[in-house]
Amino acid sequence: MPKKEVPISQLQQFVPDGTYEAVLDYLRQFKVHLTVAKERKSILGDYRHRTNQENHRISVNGNLNQYAFLITLLHELAHLLTFERFGNRVMSHGTEWKSIYGQLLDQFLQHKIFPPDIEKEIMVSLHNPAASSCAEDGLIRILRRYDPPGSPFILVEEVKENSLFRTDDGRIFQKGKKLRKRFQCKEVKSARMYLFSPVYEVERVEAGGGSP
Repeated sequence: MPKKEVPISQLQQFVPDGTYEAVLDYLRQFKVHLTVAKERKSILGDYRHRTNQENHRISVNGNLNQYAFLITLLHELAHLLTFERFGNRVMSHGTEWKSIYGQLLDQFLQHKIFPPDIEKEIMVSLHNPAASSCAEDGLIRILRRYDPPGSPFILVEEVKENSLFRTDDGRIFQKGKKLRKRFQCKEVKSARMYLFSPVYEVERVEAGGGSP
């Protein structure tokens, strides 16, 4: 995933107004090496804990809207704070992480910077934060309302049954039926079946645009 170094002063353009200083405090306190991914991928962010050779490292997808960027960054900061407190002795998305992530969300809710619809979904998350910063379907759908117009990405649930879509690694799939919470989809090249979350982001493939 291509990444770029972002001067700390430029972080303001990626986060909502009124949150820069609070975010900066965490980055400086823990000497975080922050990078921003250029391309939109299914993995919105990533955290690597400090070692004897390197400081904490966090990467966040730079094509996210400001609200999604902040929530993803808080997700990764929660991993950092969990590591600082518990080391590698706890599960990555266990009770300890959920508690710390919830505290971070609550802290930034106090800034009153989220639109009412996002704030409502975050309040739901405070009771049991999901394993992904945007894993709750409702939050994903609402965050997408604030994406800039003209995005080529759609959700799997928006693809018509039997139509084709492309994942970020270039593979082409044909959408099938929904099985419980996920859609069963066939990879065109291998004919293997895969299950997709309804809110997984993909690109639509027009008729005749798939693999032969």
